[in-house]
Amino acid sequence: MQTYDIAILGGGIAGLSLAYFLGADRSVVLLEREESLGYHSTGRSAAEFVLRYNSPEVCKLAAISRDFFDRPPQGFSDVPLLVPRGGVMIANAEKAERFEAHFVAEQAKTDGLRRLTVDEAIDMVPILDPAYVAGAYHDPEFWDIEVESLLQGYLKGARRAGVDVRQKAGAIVARDDGERWRIDTEQGEIGARTVVNATGGWADQTARLFGVAPMGIVPHRRTAILVDLPDGIDWRGLPEINELDEEFYCKPDAGRLLVSPADETPCEPGDVQPEEIDIAWAAHHLETATTMGVRRIAKSWAGMRSFAPDRLPVIGPASDHPRFFWLAGQGGYGILSSPALGSLAAALLTGGQVPEGFLREGLSPSRFSPERF
Repeated sequence: MQTYDIAILGGGIAGLSLAYFLGADRSVVLLEREESLGYHSTGRSAAEFVLRYNSPEVCKLAAISRDFFDRPPQGFSDVPLLVPRGGVMIANAEKAERFEAHFVAEQAKTDGLRRLTVDEAIDMVPILDPAYVAGAYHDPEFWDIEVESLLQGYLKGARRAGVDVRQKAGAIVARDDGERWRIDTEQGEIGARTVVNATGGWADQTARLFGVAPMGIVPHRRTAILVDLPDGIDWRGLPEINELDEEFYCKPDAGRLLVSPADETPCEPGDVQPEEIDIAWAAHHLETATTMGVRRIAKSWAGMRSFAPDRLPVIGPASDHPRFFWLAGQGGYGILSSPALGSLAAALLTGGQVPEGFLREGLSPSRFSPERF
């Protein structure tokens, strides 16, 4: 039986970022049950980086992560991790009063927002329907994330540090012998002093497998479709479009338009697939807010976003077992917050210094502790 200091369960962005930040000071194995890394939530993300969220904590996590995205370590990636996109917030006439209040509140937080007239909004986003748009503003602080480059950068760095990355090696049975966890996997038995639960939508199931109390982390389905843009529209210059109440959003994606009804439907963890009703809602919202007609859907898919009861990540040792460490519940912001959360989890696991960005932003690690429940 091979033994390690730390076994990370889950090969999505959470597990891989932690493996990267742990470095070479510990013996580490990463166990992923799928054949591919980042297959579920990570591989189906809309891949956006924004600094403004409804959650103050997530805003701070984004600010902390920005440093890494802007200036990754030398050799981490051959391409920039962030590509400028910009965003346009829109609202219809029924929501004009609330839109005004929202704009004033957001403008007070930053100097970058610019109110748009209807004509300016159409110039910036030619597909918008002027009969729909009653309010609009532009936010320059939207970026596309090069997710594959980020994932591969974490993976390459982890392997250079000696992390044993195993695919098709999910945990089947686990028991604590008093000194270490003994874990039967699809590739045989391993031992580890500490286990990290980075299994996303399966986080509560994983906890039960190890005899640890679950945190109430629930996976939710999020749907997206890809449609062709009208002839003559330069997709590279289009900003992301967001509706005031998050009824939908859309953004360019590989020459087409990605549209999501921004659904969050509780679901069982698994290889989630889109429901016809959610595909229909995505098409409906696009046709309502733009001059486009959806004649053909090039592709549709769904992914999981998993939330704890307070919609914040759960990071730290379990209260009922100190050698079982939670790194779960990142919701829909796991990729953009991965530099912050991966480095924080590594520090908590090894007794290292809390990353400077958390001190700068006044964000205490206790805000994410399992002890808060």
